[in-house]
Amino acid sequence: MIIRREDLRDVPAIRSVNENAFSRPDEAGLIERLRSEGVVLASLIAEIQDRPVGHILFSRMWIDTTAGPVPAVALAPMAVRAEYQRQGIGQQLVQHGLDLLRGQGEQIVIVLGHPDYYPRFGFSVENARYLESPFRPDAFMAMELVPGALAGIQGKVRYPNAFGL
Repeated sequence: MIIRREDLRDVPAIRSVNENAFSRPDEAGLIERLRSEGVVLASLIAEIQDRPVGHILFSRMWIDTTAGPVPAVALAPMAVRAEYQRQGIGQQLVQHGLDLLRGQGEQIVIVLGHPDYYPRFGFSVENARYLESPFRPDAFMAMELVPGALAGIQGKVRYPNAFGL
């Protein structure tokens, strides 16, 4: 398996991966809206024998604090084709993406996800305790790519318009 950045020829395959993984078109539509909004920071494909089987997208978001907006990254969506799930592909996509973001100088990543899955990467509800969001608190998690990046940060998260929040 290889993990690489997406290119234009991958757009239909990314749609297919997301529709297959989620059994609906919502996430594929979100990806298109995020691209149109120009907020995509990283979009990665997992391929097995030249076939895209997984995808992850990271986009710019903000934490609105009393001192001003703080840049953060939204991890959403992450998808693996149904027949390839539970083989570690998603885990490799997340880790590769976080390493890439760290190398790009990003400091904070936020995810709405399964509380039994994302903590293995360093995401926690505790890290997000001072962040106001429209999501249920047990699935809303944050992580620091740089130790201490969330120290003293308190405010409301602002997702790109593409999320429709």
